[in-house]
Amino acid sequence: MAFRDRTHAGQELALRLVEWADAGDLTNLLVLALPPGGVPVAAEVARALHAPLDVLVAREISTPIRPETAIGAIVADDPPLYDRQSLVMMHLSEDRLGDVVARERNELHRHERVYRGHRALPSIIGRTIVLVDDGLAVGLTTTAALRFLRRHGPARLILAVPVGSPRTAAAIRPECDDLLCLEQPPSLHAVGEWYEDFGRLSEARAAETLQAFHATA
Repeated sequence: MAFRDRTHAGQELALRLVEWADAGDLTNLLVLALPPGGVPVAAEVARALHAPLDVLVAREISTPIRPETAIGAIVADDPPLYDRQSLVMMHLSEDRLGDVVARERNELHRHERVYRGHRALPSIIGRTIVLVDDGLAVGLTTTAALRFLRRHGPARLILAVPVGSPRTAAAIRPECDDLLCLEQPPSLHAVGEWYEDFGRLSEARAAETLQAFHATA
């Protein structure tokens, strides 16, 4: 086990990022969490960097036949990002997934209202964005999030995660300017294996963390 819980993981990430900040490498910062699991990690990062914190909601797309298997991801109103190889293997087309995408899009917007209320996503253009999650496994939602952010013109785009698959990290590296991944075990079966406490984090609890952070920021 590398981390006691998500808070501890965020503190360890923050130690590394503070070194970058002290060297003058991080300016005009915005920390964004991929909720729900990324919120307590990102809160520690934002607190240490004295940076604003918000969320970027992403949703996986799966199939009714294999709901546990992600074949795509969506962010905001962007077109879906699909794992093309999975589509071919499952004999699926984008047209056949229209209802699934519509359902997940509705859920995505509902989650945005839970986390952000009626606030818009803060401006991305010209800023240093630190995107934070509690781990990097398959990477579909993370890739979709990074591509969304890139299209909105950040000055620098950083992905920061406590633990990740080396294969996924290598594949996702071109999507960002910098990748900070503290642990890259040769065989990552599940992100939760690297936490003593990796209990399910509800959207309500993540929203409370955001509210508490903003109240004390």
